[in-house]
Amino acid sequence: MASNAKRRALESGQRPSDDEGLEDDIEGESEDSDDIEDDEESEDEEVNEVVNVDFEAHTISDNDCDGIKKLLKQLFLKAHVNISELADLLIQQNHIGSVMKQAENLDDSDDEDDDNVFGFISLLHLTERKGTPCAEQIKELILSHCEENCEQSMVEQFDKVLNDSSKPVGLLLSERFINVPAQIALPMHQQLQKELIEAQKTNKPCGKCYYYLLLSKTLVEVGKKAKGALESQANIDLTFANAEEEFFYEQALLKFNYSVQDESDTQLAGRWSFADIPMKPLRTVMLVPADRMNLVMDKLKEYLSV
Repeated sequence: MASNAKRRALESGQRPSDDEGLEDDIEGESEDSDDIEDDEESEDEEVNEVVNVDFEAHTISDNDCDGIKKLLKQLFLKAHVNISELADLLIQQNHIGSVMKQAENLDDSDDEDDDNVFGFISLLHLTERKGTPCAEQIKELILSHCEENCEQSMVEQFDKVLNDSSKPVGLLLSERFINVPAQIALPMHQQLQKELIEAQKTNKPCGKCYYYLLLSKTLVEVGKKAKGALESQANIDLTFANAEEEFFYEQALLKFNYSVQDESDTQLAGRWSFADIPMKPLRTVMLVPADRMNLVMDKLKEYLSV
């Protein structure tokens, strides 16, 4: 499963502050000579250059552990969830899920960045993994934030769903670095759905799910309220870090937001501001019935196909 995509020369939101300092230095010296002005223009063009990058999807393996953990940390931040155990579980069940890496280039075969994981997709079957520490921690995370941000009726609904073994719940995990474009998500989601269907047919783990649970990185303009109750969702203008997850949000049966303002995610997730408008980071919890996934996939195809 290979896909072509574009990304900016700056990767994963880690370098902008350094580049801005470099630009300031160049601008401060620009009056000295026309040559330096030309250098400044050349530097600006380099920073803003859009380059073609080929990505390839691979089966998850032991070598991907560190890359997956890094991406999980940008999702869970400081939450009390055993990231190492979660990554190990995803690797063990490698009949589902993919990691996305830069396609191999024979000329750059010695490049230490060739093996970096730029994104991954997988599913943790919370019902099958009941009693596993990280699965229980994730359920506790969801319920505790639900209690803090939602009405009691919402808490009761989430509690019932997460503890009803007759209607299995799978935590859908799809993470990538900020500068990796959304187009890469379409083939990864399509492949995961195929793998889940095959797992169900062959009675392998992570088969049938009645619900899909998502924890999405979202943002809201600073100063605007982001209440968690279901009836106030229509009044919240959310920005999704992974743009395609808005289609899951539209089909969600239950959903709420909670703030992660006090948890630093600048290193991995970039500086969140749009058009000079400061944004407050949130996590949006969504529960999507499995029978609505076809609608979600249709929307993904319409939005992400190139």
